[in-house]
Amino acid sequence: MDDYQAFAQKVYKKTGLDLSLYKEVQMKRRLTSLRNKRGFENFDQYFVAINKEQPLLQEFLDKVTINVSEFFRNPGRWKVLEDKIFPKIKQKQNKIRIWSAACSTGEEPYTLAILANQFWHLKDIEIVATDIDLNVLARAKQGIYNDRAVQDVPEDLKDKYLSQEAYTYKVNEKLKKCITFKQHNLLADPYPKGFDLIVCRNVLIYFTEQAKETIYHNFSQSLKQDGVFFVGSTEQIFNPEKYNFNVLDTFFYTRK
Repeated sequence: MDDYQAFAQKVYKKTGLDLSLYKEVQMKRRLTSLRNKRGFENFDQYFVAINKEQPLLQEFLDKVTINVSEFFRNPGRWKVLEDKIFPKIKQKQNKIRIWSAACSTGEEPYTLAILANQFWHLKDIEIVATDIDLNVLARAKQGIYNDRAVQDVPEDLKDKYLSQEAYTYKVNEKLKKCITFKQHNLLADPYPKGFDLIVCRNVLIYFTEQAKETIYHNFSQSLKQDGVFFVGSTEQIFNPEKYNFNVLDTFFYTRK
């Protein structure tokens, strides 16, 4: 066993984070770069350090959990949600329940809330937003963003849901009320059930095929019948029927 695999086992015991479920070449390269930057010659030394020093542990977790986000990321896909998906759900029901999985710093669940509010009252929108990283969840709850994060928000929606404060934008409190932020590990924790829409974008590309299969099965079981699963633009599912999905649109699947 090389020192990276031994390191992965120790990390799992300490944090519950299973590095073996991530693509090893990519993850090892990323963590070797971080380790070297901090001046450690091998993963044994690096683990001793992150085991003792909370800032190093937090930095390590941030690096592993890959947090890059912005409002309306890939705007064309959100347009499909607005023009096709939400109207269909609205025809059938006056409330909606959404899971934003691996939500990072919160741009995605706030985008979902903004779009859903075009069809439902805020009191009828329930969004569960989860991530493995408590640090990014704390930032998500604050709802404060820079110019770059909000650059794709249409001006009328920006005026309605965000207030500009010096160099930042803050999400208004009414929008925040329909979102519950929680810690959740996609690779280890039980999955909540009964969702009309699950959004999990730009994170599954980092997992092994075996881990992805488990996650897709779990998401399928978390959706109501006819519920919709929305994935990232590099994460097309090539055998959706295996997970009880039908293709609804590009990067959108519906549970049979």
